[in-house]
Amino acid sequence: MSLSPLPSILLEPLVRAALLEDLGRAGDLTTDAIVPANQPAAMALVARQNGVVAGLNLAGMAFRLIDPAIEMTIERPDAAAVSAGEVIATVTGPARGLLTAERVALNFLCHLSGIATATSAVVEAVRGHKARIVCTRKTTPGLRAVEKYAVRAGGGSNHRFGLDDAVLIKDNHVAIAGGIRPAVERARASVGHLIKIEVEVDTLPQLEDALRLGVDAVLLDNMTLEELREAVRMVAGRAVTEASGRVTPVTAPGIAATGVDLISIGWLTHSAPILDIGLDTAALPGQCERQAGQEQETI
Repeated sequence: MSLSPLPSILLEPLVRAALLEDLGRAGDLTTDAIVPANQPAAMALVARQNGVVAGLNLAGMAFRLIDPAIEMTIERPDAAAVSAGEVIATVTGPARGLLTAERVALNFLCHLSGIATATSAVVEAVRGHKARIVCTRKTTPGLRAVEKYAVRAGGGSNHRFGLDDAVLIKDNHVAIAGGIRPAVERARASVGHLIKIEVEVDTLPQLEDALRLGVDAVLLDNMTLEELREAVRMVAGRAVTEASGRVTPVTAPGIAATGVDLISIGWLTHSAPILDIGLDTAALPGQCERQAGQEQETI
């Protein structure tokens, strides 16, 4: 699966807001006091553990917004697997800018790489089955687009991006509407012909009701494996089947084996641990030679 980069116009407000939050009212007091304004530096973004990379565009933008003279060279692009100790990218330029942007760049890169890594683990767990791993709307406020991008970087797919791109009738909608039928009928009468309708069901009788109404997809919530297998048999290709609830890399293979089309997982975006990535100082070209010469003179 090819991974299309997100447009800069979407990313810049996120990175700019994060930098402004960090810089506060007086800027980087520590770096400005210690590091000369004209001092160059080279640094490397290094994986501390195995994982999958995501978020390099945001990291690079953080450095460039602080100082346009900073350049990033990517060694392992987004969606690439990395091993502990492997260099993901190098950044060179004014040392002040590198140090000032460091935390914001790493916050984005570590968080999104963590999502990509967690997604990759579940995708690998269901390999050999048709089920695709999808995320949900359980995202960090303001970061939905980039977190869903990170899921794609890990080999997963995206569920709806918001309330406005599909109809998902959940249990509370059904309760307030007075049943699945009135909920579906009201939705169908209200939305355009290109909008798909999905209904969440907890039981097989509810599934029968949804199928009679010709919905496009059914969300099979917290069903047992036996119930999921029977649900897939009942649907028989008439609708997209989506399983959710208590999904981990351990439970995912069994769920996928029931024949469902999708497995949705909220924790991929709201609770995935970060991928530990550090920014290490590296030698600038010619610096090693200069240091060696100085050592010889000292001797």
